[in-house]
Amino acid sequence: MGGLLLVGSLAPCTEAQAQVTVNGSVQSDMMIAPQQDDRIGTSEYDNKYFLTNTYADATLQSQHVDAGARFELTQWPMPGFASAPNQDFKGWGLPNIWVKGKLKHVELTVGNFYDQFGSGFIFRTYEERTLGVDNSLLGGRAVVDAGKGIRLKALSGVQRNYWRLNRSVISGLDGEWALEEIVAPWQQKGTHLSLGLSWVNKWENDSHDPLYFDNGNYLLTVPEFVNAVDARLRFQKAGFNVLAEYAHKSADPNTALNGGIYRPGNAVMLSAAYSKSGISALVQAKRSDNMAFRSKRADSHSTTSFINHQPAFTLDHTYALAAMYPYATGTDDNRIGEWAYQASLAYKFKGRFAPKFKANYSLVQSIDRQNIEGSAQDRTDGYKSSFFKWGDECYYQDFNIQYEHKLNKQWELHATVMYQDFNRVIQNHEGHIKSYIAIFEPKWKINKKFTLRGEAQYLHTDHESGDWGFGLLELSVAPYLMFSVSDQIGRPESANGEDYGDVTHYFNFTATANIKSHRLQLGYGRTRAGVNCTGGVCRYIPASKGFTINYNYNF
Repeated sequence: MGGLLLVGSLAPCTEAQAQVTVNGSVQSDMMIAPQQDDRIGTSEYDNKYFLTNTYADATLQSQHVDAGARFELTQWPMPGFASAPNQDFKGWGLPNIWVKGKLKHVELTVGNFYDQFGSGFIFRTYEERTLGVDNSLLGGRAVVDAGKGIRLKALSGVQRNYWRLNRSVISGLDGEWALEEIVAPWQQKGTHLSLGLSWVNKWENDSHDPLYFDNGNYLLTVPEFVNAVDARLRFQKAGFNVLAEYAHKSADPNTALNGGIYRPGNAVMLSAAYSKSGISALVQAKRSDNMAFRSKRADSHSTTSFINHQPAFTLDHTYALAAMYPYATGTDDNRIGEWAYQASLAYKFKGRFAPKFKANYSLVQSIDRQNIEGSAQDRTDGYKSSFFKWGDECYYQDFNIQYEHKLNKQWELHATVMYQDFNRVIQNHEGHIKSYIAIFEPKWKINKKFTLRGEAQYLHTDHESGDWGFGLLELSVAPYLMFSVSDQIGRPESANGEDYGDVTHYFNFTATANIKSHRLQLGYGRTRAGVNCTGGVCRYIPASKGFTINYNYNF
């Protein structure tokens, strides 16, 4: 860490002499002396004295060459990060090193890199530290600006799997054509029309391993190559934005994800948005079927090894109780496909202190599946499916209305009411949790120095899990300090997911300081066992208790 601080202090001098800049960041999440607590069901910790997820990035930038590296220390990881099936999360070293060359119309990268084709239906690599996700490729990438609105990409590499590399090779081509670049009237009128086409290939060298069905009655060979294609069209004019996209994936049998069937996968989506001063609207629909795409078949349930991304088309809630039962697109045989819909509308009345209303509705339904009976070949196809027909299962439903109002220079109010229907098949359990949630958040700017914010949340359900409550008070002392105290009250779920304990308090105390480029947060409290989701990707978090330190520095 000291070396990075020294590099940061020398950056202005280096830039002046050679037009080179150096920047980076340090992020360290720590738990000191984690405590056992039978009341909330904590598990054994990897180290009874100290746990940490620490990352230090450094990037060098110049006119023609960029380079970067990241150091990671996760030998004694924070609770839940190294839980099954992600045991390989532990380690330390430099897992991310890259060099990028920049010419006039060409950009070449060697090393670790992230990228995404279209909406990510067939390819997306990214880092999300709160989920323990880093599925970067190690290899090479070329990006070419071919002129007349045409941008091309070619890439190939092996995928990171925590502190190992998967043996399969991922290769891809992507092209985007902005047609307004060749139609002058469209540019003048602010019209944008783009076409995109992508191809991704996975070569997995375990193709010699046989795949058995029905206790060995059928012996089938796993494909050595899996191909996927994606086509998309985007139109924008004034406040309108429309995106249509279709993806297709060749047969990719996996006994854990699709029962080992040879049925191809596909996904199609249509999204339309409109916005102008004071109003915005969004309507989306998506159908996906057997689109799980992994660089290593054996890692079927880990939070890495996935080549593509399947957006959830549900609202990402930030309030504690609204986010208690989050949804993520299914990838196993129980939820091999889905119809997903989302619609939202926001309106702000005119005036400086006028209120704003938002409404959002999400629905995720199973697809129609008709099992095939007959010959061995029929069995490998798995099932038939009528495209527009729904299945019998409602996986998730969410309707919420939000109210925001700045009453005057001192007071702001936020309120949300919502109904949520969560199918427990998402957690491999039975039944639905149908809940009604109310959230009230006032904010009082006492003066230029002090601001007080509060949250009061309540979740009501007839399910045996029982009602939950949450309260928070947060005091900000400008410009450096913030203090908060919160408590979440409810009946925690047992480890086997079949019953619930007594009413339990999940209290937390935090103090945060922001000084220039440094941010330090100290905390103590309990964390409820549950699921954390971001963008449709989820990670299970076990119950924990102890002192926490979170440090961030940017240079």
